[in-house]
Amino acid sequence: MAPTADRREELAEAGPGERMRAPTTGTPRWVQATSLLLCVAGLAVAGYLTYEHYSASVTLACPDTGVVNCFKVTTSQYSTLLGIPVALLGLLFFAGETLLCLPWAWRARLPAVGLLRLAGASVGVLFVFYLVYAELFRIDAICLYCTAVHVITLLLFFVVAFGQALTGTRHTASSAD
Repeated sequence: MAPTADRREELAEAGPGERMRAPTTGTPRWVQATSLLLCVAGLAVAGYLTYEHYSASVTLACPDTGVVNCFKVTTSQYSTLLGIPVALLGLLFFAGETLLCLPWAWRARLPAVGLLRLAGASVGVLFVFYLVYAELFRIDAICLYCTAVHVITLLLFFVVAFGQALTGTRHTASSAD
């Protein structure tokens, strides 16, 4: 693929060492790849929980140790919010974040895309806090699958926040030129 006119100008003005560098997108590739992998992992776990909810299956391979009891958590009154299964909300959350964490979305010049990605991840973390509270203090049990979703959501938030901080810094620096 041939470089754009802007990129050709950058290469012409760059020194020999600078020509070898990959074009910057504002966000390191590892941030883009990590956020996308976390979203896909979240889709998988939330998809499984959603399937289990709608199939009324009890195949959750989760031991009932008293503290760990997936069935108790996934069938509690806290497993729905306004009549919508929490597992489905998680699936929709990860579907939306997956779209916002695709490489084209990270390269988007519109600040709204990055802010929407960060806002979504922030809402996800707030919801995780609510769900962990419900598990620990209301249901008196935790679900290993839910915990996996919680950890993935927290990691996604940190990666997205870091990526947004880098992107915001670079957009500010490039717009000042």
